Amino acid sequence: MRFRAELGERLRKFSLDLHADKTRLIEFGRFAAERRARKGQGKAETFNFLGFTHICGQARSGRFLLIRHSSRRRRRAKLREVRDEIMRRRHLSIKKQGLWLGAVVRGYLNYHAIPTNIHAIQQFRKQVTRHLASSASAS
Repeated sequence: MRFRAELGERLRKFSLDLHADKTRLIEFGRFAAERRARKGQGKAETFNFLGFTHICGQARSGRFLLIRHSSRRRRRAKLREVRDEIMRRRHLSIKKQGLWLGAVVRGYLNYHAIPTNIHAIQQFRKQVTRHLASSASAS
């Protein structure tokens, strides 16, 4: 709570504010599950930050593990954008389409390819391939 108050003061120096609807204190981290279990509150909360959903998890060894998955909302938005751009570029040669699409997928992977996020990466790649195949059949 002290950190939040000091952060608010620091941001005000730059004429910025914390968004009341988007800023909240949650119990998160290594001991969050134990504390919440003692209180009878269930699993630790998750939060979205920088395009990832952050989740308290457990490794196979039983130790705390920070799980980060690509935010579903952001992934869907990017897929929609890629699909629309694939449709706009159908008139280009396959080589040019491939160069563009390769750059887009590499860029997405460079940011999102982190441990614990393999499922989201596979889904993104699968959907991009599906969109590309459906655009080829629509031509």
